[in-house]
Amino acid sequence: MLFVLILVHEWGHFIVAKKTGMRVDEFGIGFPPKLFGVKKGETEYTFNALPIGGFVRIFGENGEEPFSPVEGEALDRRSEANAEAGEGGTRVSTHAVIKDDRSNFSPVEGEALDRRSEANAEAGEGGTRVSTHAVIKDDRSNFSPVEGEALDRRSEANAEAGEGGTRVQKTTKHDSRSFNSRPKWAQALVLIAGVVMNVLFAWLLFSVTYMIGVPTAVDEATAGPDAELVIVQTLPDSPASVIPPGAVVTGAVAGGDMVLPTVTPTSFTEFVTTVAPESIEVTYELSGESTTVTIVPEQGLVADEPERYVVGASLALVEDQSMSFFDAITTGAAATWDGLQAITTGLFTLISQIFTGSADFTQVAGPVGIVGMVEDAAAFGITALLTFTAIISLNLAVINLLPVPALDGGRLVFVAIETVTGKDIPAEWAGRINLVGFALLLLLMVLVTYNDILNLL
Repeated sequence: MLFVLILVHEWGHFIVAKKTGMRVDEFGIGFPPKLFGVKKGETEYTFNALPIGGFVRIFGENGEEPFSPVEGEALDRRSEANAEAGEGGTRVSTHAVIKDDRSNFSPVEGEALDRRSEANAEAGEGGTRVSTHAVIKDDRSNFSPVEGEALDRRSEANAEAGEGGTRVQKTTKHDSRSFNSRPKWAQALVLIAGVVMNVLFAWLLFSVTYMIGVPTAVDEATAGPDAELVIVQTLPDSPASVIPPGAVVTGAVAGGDMVLPTVTPTSFTEFVTTVAPESIEVTYELSGESTTVTIVPEQGLVADEPERYVVGASLALVEDQSMSFFDAITTGAAATWDGLQAITTGLFTLISQIFTGSADFTQVAGPVGIVGMVEDAAAFGITALLTFTAIISLNLAVINLLPVPALDGGRLVFVAIETVTGKDIPAEWAGRINLVGFALLLLLMVLVTYNDILNLL
């Protein structure tokens, strides 16, 4: 379940990055080591060995990456050629060296090399080198956009070097499709897209659940033939505390011959009052298994009626009720909003209790604990499982919005600071801060998992 929810989250980052013009290098299903990948367009879709989620690798997301791969390869070639020229004396024509291995270049690049060689020849052996870039720039129509931009960079570098000085290589211009080169609003949209997808996915699950039909408490007068008598809750240490909440009462017998006439809350209450203080054999079903327990009604459990015999159980008549499409959508939206409010309140209460030293981590579950909860929810049917999945999806959304480094919320804070100050946070410092945040999150995950294991023992 967590695998699916994390993939939904990452798909939100992926699709919005694409729509805002960013270059997405990889969409990974699972975590490395890599098993295999499929390249489609500029993005590689990889399938990895660890099925614990997924990831999106956006170009330039983790720091400055000023050049695309094509430009980077061109710079490497120029550097090698400059090294061949030696430290002193007349600069050796790099084009003649490269020209010997013309198979590595496209037809456009080959033509450009011929032009540069001719220009060098015109300069003479001992004279000042003629800049080939000015000649080529006049006929820009023959070049691709990447080559054209590279020529602009070379021309600017030559101008900075002066006529007799050492040539300066200019490497500060960003690739226009990198994450850091896109507008701040686009960066913010990409960061928040994962959270939005988790919320929308929860809304979808709630809506589908209401369309399938959810267990709903109904009045005895309007209940259908499929309605069931469900134990809603029991009083601690009461006779009925041996019956787990959620169990469906299917019958009751007392004295060997007295049988519960109808399985309704009213009928059960009257039956207990009639047979008390005799013991009652109650049969119930839970997770497909039928169980019979013996309970003895007691007095003093009801404060207003201390002499009344009761078993200490709250019961309700429940049946599955489905909704129309539009009713399910609106009710699902309301359930999503209510869930977000409840989770946000609970999370901030827990955080405040951590600082005061009163936090109860027994109420917090990690991946191990969630696995057990998924099994319990699945035992109640598909609607219970879908509802539980929707709640976990909302939890992921709220947690990811926390202003903690390494989470989406923390990175949104970085974008906000850069927008207000007009200056980019140095990639090195941003990386360090995110690393600290990730370490803290990892420590928290270890503690929560440890608590999950203790609860299982």
